[in-house]
Amino acid sequence: MNKSLTRSIGFWLLLVLSLASAGIGGWLIAGQIGTMTSTLLDGTATGIEVYVGQSLVVVGAALLGAGVIGILVAVALSAVQAILPSPAPSSSSRSTGTPNQTPSTTTRPRRSRTTRPTCRSPRMTRLRTAAAGRPRRPRRSASSR
Repeated sequence: MNKSLTRSIGFWLLLVLSLASAGIGGWLIAGQIGTMTSTLLDGTATGIEVYVGQSLVVVGAALLGAGVIGILVAVALSAVQAILPSPAPSSSSRSTGTPNQTPSTTTRPRRSRTTRPTCRSPRMTRLRTAAAGRPRRPRRSASSR
């Protein structure tokens, strides 16, 4: 099953959640840095604004970093998909002109169980030729041994 990347729900989830994570992380960082800067410069900063603000900046940085990594993975997946060649359509998968018929899924005929794959090595050819002229010996049963 060859699915295009733009039709994959996993790809879109990766992209949307990465963008959301990066956006929320950037918003947390900008808001807390702005609050800490203004209260520290005014001299009205409390311990909660300073120390909790630092922790929230770290959480925002982690979210921003995860979002950026997710976006980079999505871009890398797109690049790999563009580089890989798509499989050529086989003659059996082409439309036959009637809309209700489904194309055949097999591309090569089935081999019957009686035919063996051929080996073209000279040694195997000699062995087969030699064995073809000899009569077969009957198999011994387990009780006659």
